[in-house]
Amino acid sequence: MKKDLVSISDLSGADIGELFRTVKELKGRPRHGDIAKGKTLALVFEKPSLRTRVSFSVAWGQMGGYVIYLAPGDIGLGKREPVADVARNLSRWVDVIAFRTFAHKTVEELAEHASVPVINALSDGEHPCQALADFQTIREIHGTTKGIKLAYFGDGNNVCNSLLLLAAKMGTKMWIAGPKDYKPKKKYLDMAAKDAEKTGATITVTENPDEAAKDAEAIYTDVWYSMGKEKEAAKRKTLFKKYQVNSKLLAHAKPNVMIMHCLPAHRGEEITDDILDGPNSVVLHQAENRMHMQKALLYRILGR
Repeated sequence: MKKDLVSISDLSGADIGELFRTVKELKGRPRHGDIAKGKTLALVFEKPSLRTRVSFSVAWGQMGGYVIYLAPGDIGLGKREPVADVARNLSRWVDVIAFRTFAHKTVEELAEHASVPVINALSDGEHPCQALADFQTIREIHGTTKGIKLAYFGDGNNVCNSLLLLAAKMGTKMWIAGPKDYKPKKKYLDMAAKDAEKTGATITVTENPDEAAKDAEAIYTDVWYSMGKEKEAAKRKTLFKKYQVNSKLLAHAKPNVMIMHCLPAHRGEEITDDILDGPNSVVLHQAENRMHMQKALLYRILGR
């Protein structure tokens, strides 16, 4: 594996396969007290977090390491101190940095100037740790990710970008349904197309939610407006209404379709309560797998 995980594009198919195998191995023995003994993980977060903060902290703690959390107001990244200076200073004290930020270019800059590994724990461009945990969840339930139809409903946001890049590497049939002005950026679709040619994956973008849901084995949604987009809430609620994941939409999917959401959810908007809490929902399985996948990622980054 490369030193950093800034984008799913940083991973080869072999890297991803190794991560899946490592998750399976580590799940069988949850305490690994010597792997990160004496090492420190810095969580540098410009956005609030529940799953990312807790899953990284617990994973590193189970590996025997120390965690230092730097909250949004602690550094003033890019304002009080340049990103490059923060990266160089942290590199003198810690062994790994997990960075949760707004602009994707900021995590790229931090990784460029840090001499220790940097993990993208969320940016406006991608959420690679989430996508890896999601594909681990699909793999555990379906036994494979190759040939599976994964239908994503909503905004072509950071989660969608990482999912489609990973789908292309894993031979998955991914459909993305949403309003025409909110589809993933061309750069991500073009990146995915190159890998899809090699793996047999397909990436289909449509404005028709029923078409996307037809025979889907996994249905995924995310909030219609992410942190920083609250001013667009009213407009987006109107535009995205027909892409809500509800019982009517699920009627087009396979009976045992997995219901997926990265959380937190805006209940009653992108997904109804009965579906989010229903028998086909695997959202808590996904949340748990964040910890297991990040542990495997940290394990490999440490060169184990």
